Amino acid sequence: MTMLKWNGRASLLTAALAIGLGTAGCTPRNEPADNDMAQESPAAEATGNGALPGNHVGEVGKEDATKSIIRPDIEPSPTPAPPPEATELTVPFPASGVRPDAAGLALLDKLVADPVVALGGPVTIWGHSDSKGSDAANLSASRRRAEAARDYLVEKGIAADRMTVIALGEARPIAPNRKLDGTDDPQGRDKNRRVEIKVDVPTNAPAAAATPSKVQ
Repeated sequence: MTMLKWNGRASLLTAALAIGLGTAGCTPRNEPADNDMAQESPAAEATGNGALPGNHVGEVGKEDATKSIIRPDIEPSPTPAPPPEATELTVPFPASGVRPDAAGLALLDKLVADPVVALGGPVTIWGHSDSKGSDAANLSASRRRAEAARDYLVEKGIAADRMTVIALGEARPIAPNRKLDGTDDPQGRDKNRRVEIKVDVPTNAPAAAATPSKVQ
């Protein structure tokens, strides 16, 4: 009887021990998984890398904030000045007049102050007339107008040997002298009584202009 009880207790202890070992084997271990190491926060990763020699995490942001694409030690290249251009001017003349009026003299004064004139280039002066009168009279009037403009420019300091006078009379109108019905066109004749002046850029200038400018 005693032996049977002992065997029964031994069987119970063996069963309990087996159950305990099985339970312990099924319990998960509290060790960190591999993914836990890989999913560290960026801040932690930066802190960790900063501890390595040669890694200056804090200094990178500071350097980027102060870096500029413009180098202060290099002066910008100066913008090249445009090449000088020839200057053109039209001076109107009053009816039957061979000398410029006050408005015409003001235009000539403006021409004298033009920087292109100071370069010393040649000056060409064309005299024009309207069609009222004979061809010979109109040619003479156009010449006297051109010579009056030349003489005024000489008074203002421009050398006479720079200037060439050309009389064209009524040959090159810029407006009709008569209307289509054959009547007189006073406004057209006013435009045709004129002196045209062109100051060219000298050949020794930095560059010649392809298109002449006009004095306003």
